[in-house]
Amino acid sequence: MNTLLIPDVYWVGAVDWNVRDFHGYQTDRGSTYNAYVIRDERSVLIDTVKAPFADVLLRNVNEVLNLSSLTYVVCNHAEPDHSGSLSAVMSRYPQAELVCNAKCKDALSRHYDVSGWKFKVVADGDTLSLGRKTLAFADTPMAHWPESMVTYLTDDRLLFSMDAFGQHYASSERFDDHNAMDEVMAEAKTYYANILMLYGQPVGRAMDKLANLKIDMIAPSHGIVWRTHIPMILSAYRDWTVGKMTRKALVIYDTMWQSTDRMAQAIAEGAAQTGAETKLFAIRSSSLTVLATEVMDAAAIACGSPSLNSTLMPQMAAVLTYLKGLKPINKAGFAFGSYGWAKGGVLDVEAYMKAMKFDLLREPLLCQFAPTSAILNECREAGRQLGERALKASP
Repeated sequence: MNTLLIPDVYWVGAVDWNVRDFHGYQTDRGSTYNAYVIRDERSVLIDTVKAPFADVLLRNVNEVLNLSSLTYVVCNHAEPDHSGSLSAVMSRYPQAELVCNAKCKDALSRHYDVSGWKFKVVADGDTLSLGRKTLAFADTPMAHWPESMVTYLTDDRLLFSMDAFGQHYASSERFDDHNAMDEVMAEAKTYYANILMLYGQPVGRAMDKLANLKIDMIAPSHGIVWRTHIPMILSAYRDWTVGKMTRKALVIYDTMWQSTDRMAQAIAEGAAQTGAETKLFAIRSSSLTVLATEVMDAAAIACGSPSLNSTLMPQMAAVLTYLKGLKPINKAGFAFGSYGWAKGGVLDVEAYMKAMKFDLLREPLLCQFAPTSAILNECREAGRQLGERALKASP
């Protein structure tokens, strides 16, 4: 199966309908591994697909080109979901040159046996004539690996954006305007939150670098191709890269004997009373993927855990470790929870929040064993403080 994007440019990738875990990222709507063929005097394949889909890729390429007519293979990024089929491709098309930057060549040599491959190393700003069409290359380091780059088809104003603007979203339709945009944008946000959030600054620099390009189509490496809603996704990325907050308060917690649960409910009640959008998450009823996505644009967050063996609950440690790695910015909040004879759980939660540079709104909110009515009233007041802070976020 291939799809014509514009004259002589084809999608030749693979749809992975059934993937539900992408190195810890929950992919409820599957994914695609996008690759593209440009047919010209010197034809080119832009990226490959995850290794199990190599046969699908080769079949799709063969529908567009014959074996002798592929001149170049461009590798924008060495991660195996995009480079995993390179060995099969370079074996099938031995005459083709592999076009990539120097860092990508080094990374590929650490993943695969490249001894028989012909490399054409390009630098930032280089161009490559295909005949009627021309490619231009731009390095975008740490968006999201050191060797990442994008490829621009100059006369057709088509940006092959690699992981930027992508989504884990399986569909039989290739274009944004042929899919439900609420689903696509939700998956784009989830993708950014769980993969690119910690790289906000380099992603922002990459966008600044490409800002003067005239772009009529964006072809990422996962999900749909953008041709109608380009301003929408560019605007969303601008907000996400600078950590723009919404007027949203989150209460995220784990519980043992429901004491921390009762505290969480009271905090959420207080936050909701302010008019702030308020969401409550018991972490064992949610997922890391959902929580990271909610945290990305939440202005205020309360995190709670009881003490277990003098420290926080293990599931809460997993959540906070995941969030710490993603480096959310511009957050305020506080820690809360119950304890029996050791306060370590709540104190360890606060230590995570300090490590993530939260603006702490108050001292940890502690309750020994079951909360009294006075403690629950304190929780509601703390929740109102949380909600009021959320309301200070720019609309």
